[in-house]
Amino acid sequence: MSERLSPSDIPIAPVYRPEAIDYDADLGDPGQFPFTRGVQASMYRGRLWTMRQYAGFGTAAETNRRFRLLLEAGQTGLSVAFDLPTQMGIDSDSPRALGEVGRVGVAIDTVEDMHLLLSEIPLDRVSTSMTINATASTLLAMYIVAAEERGIERASLSGTIQNDILKEYIARGTYIYPPEPSLALIADIFRFCATEVPNWNPISISGYHIREAGATAVQELAFTFANAMEYVQRAIDAGLPVDSFAPRLSFFFAAHNDLFEEVAKFRAARRMYARLLTGRFGATEASARLRFHTQTGGVTLQAQQPLNNVVRVTVQALAAVLGGTQSLHTNGYDEALALPTAEAATLALRTQQIVAHESGAAITADPLAGSYYVEQLTDELERQALALLARVDELGGAARAIGAQFFQEEIARSAYEYQLKVERGEVVVVGVNKFTDGSEPPIIPAPNFSELEKGQVERLRAVKAARDAAVHARALDALRAHSASYAEADGAREPLMPLIIDAVRARASVGEIADVLASQWGTYRPA
Repeated sequence: MSERLSPSDIPIAPVYRPEAIDYDADLGDPGQFPFTRGVQASMYRGRLWTMRQYAGFGTAAETNRRFRLLLEAGQTGLSVAFDLPTQMGIDSDSPRALGEVGRVGVAIDTVEDMHLLLSEIPLDRVSTSMTINATASTLLAMYIVAAEERGIERASLSGTIQNDILKEYIARGTYIYPPEPSLALIADIFRFCATEVPNWNPISISGYHIREAGATAVQELAFTFANAMEYVQRAIDAGLPVDSFAPRLSFFFAAHNDLFEEVAKFRAARRMYARLLTGRFGATEASARLRFHTQTGGVTLQAQQPLNNVVRVTVQALAAVLGGTQSLHTNGYDEALALPTAEAATLALRTQQIVAHESGAAITADPLAGSYYVEQLTDELERQALALLARVDELGGAARAIGAQFFQEEIARSAYEYQLKVERGEVVVVGVNKFTDGSEPPIIPAPNFSELEKGQVERLRAVKAARDAAVHARALDALRAHSASYAEADGAREPLMPLIIDAVRARASVGEIADVLASQWGTYRPA
C-alpha cells in the first residue's frame, strides 16, 4: 500500500489506535487551559460564532446596500474589503490609482466615504472587521469619527482592524513604510484601543494570507505565531503590560479542504498559543485564549465547474466550526470569476446557517475530541509547527526572518511543490485535473469601473474643496511633527492615534495622512 500524506506532508496511517493522552495537561475541558478543546466551556451551546460576509464593491454607497442586504438575511457582523489604493494609502484622484479605484473592494478616501459605507447600520450593536493593514490607523480613526459624528460613543464600538503588517512583507505586499515605524505604530494602536475602544480588537494576526500564498498548515501555524510573538514583544518593549492588551489580540486563519487536518490545526493553534503566551511572556491564562476568525480558502475556489465550490466551502466551513472558530466568513462559489454576486453571497451565508442549525456540529463542544486520528494529528501539527517556529527564533524573530527572506522562501517552495503535485495528478482537484467536462468558465459581467472611478474622484474633490483649509493644515502639521520620533529605534514617542483622529475629523484623506507619515518614515523596499 502506497504512503498517504496530508496536505502538510504528514504521513497518515491506514488506521489509528489509542495513544497515551494526558487529558489534563494537553486537552482539558473546553474553556480550560490550554484551551485545546475551545476557549469557552459551552462553546456554541452558549453563543454561535459571528457570521460575517466579506464585502466591498466599488463605492461606499453600493457596499452599504450589500451590507444591509446581508444583515437582513441574518448576518451578525460586517467584514469590509478595501480597494488597493485605499490599502496602499493612495487617494482615488492620484495618477497612481488610475484603473484600480473600486476594483477589489470599496474605495474610501475621507470620513465622508465612511459615513456612506456605514449609513443606517447600528454601529453600537454590529461588529465590523476591516481588512486593512498599512493604513489601519487611518481607517480605524475614520470609523471612530463617523460613529461619534452620529452620536455613538467610541467605547461602545466593537470590531477588528487587521493591522498585521508583518504578513504584508511576507505574503501580500500592501505595505507602505519600513518595519520599525510600522511596528511602533501598531504598538501605539494597541495602547489606544486598550484605553479608548476597549471592545475593539487592535489586530488580527493573519495566517490566512500566508496560507493563500502557498503555505502548508504547519507553516500557517508557525509563521502566524512567529509574527504574534514579535507584536507582543514590541508592545511590551513600548511599556505595555502584556495583560493590558493580550486579551484583545485576535487571529485570522484559513480553512482548506482536508477536513481533519484543518480541525486538528485549529485545536493545535489554541494549545500552542496558550503555552507560548504564558511561557514566554508570563501572561495570565485569561489573556492566552486564542480567539480567531476563519475564512474559507480563496485559493481553493476553481473557475472550472464553479458550482463545485459550494461543496468545497461547505467542507471548509464545517472544519472551522468543528475546530472552534469564533467568527466565520464563507466564500461565494463564483469568487474565482469575479466579485461575488448577491445570490452567491446569500448562499454562502445560508451555508453557515445550515451548519449551525441543521448539521448538529454546534450542539456540543469539540465533538471530534478523543478521535484517535484527530488527537494524533493535532499533536503532530503542533510538534512540527513548534520546530519551525524554533528556526524563526534562531534567526532572531519574525522581523529579522522576514529580512532574511526565510518566510518567503519557505512558502515559495511549498507552493511550487504543491503545484507540481497538481500538474502530475498526485493531488486531485475535481473539475480541473480530473472529472473534467470540457466546459469553459462562465463570464460574469464586470461593473463600469471607469464611471465608478470618475464619481469617486468627484466626491473626493468636493470634500477637499469644502473643508476648512486652516484646520486641515494644522492637523497635518501636528501629525508630521509628532510622527518623526517613530522612525527612531529608541526614545520617547507621543501617541499618534489622537492626532490621526484630528486629521480625519478635519477631512484629511487617506492619501494625505499616508504621505505625511511617509515623509518622516520613508517607504519600504524589499531587499
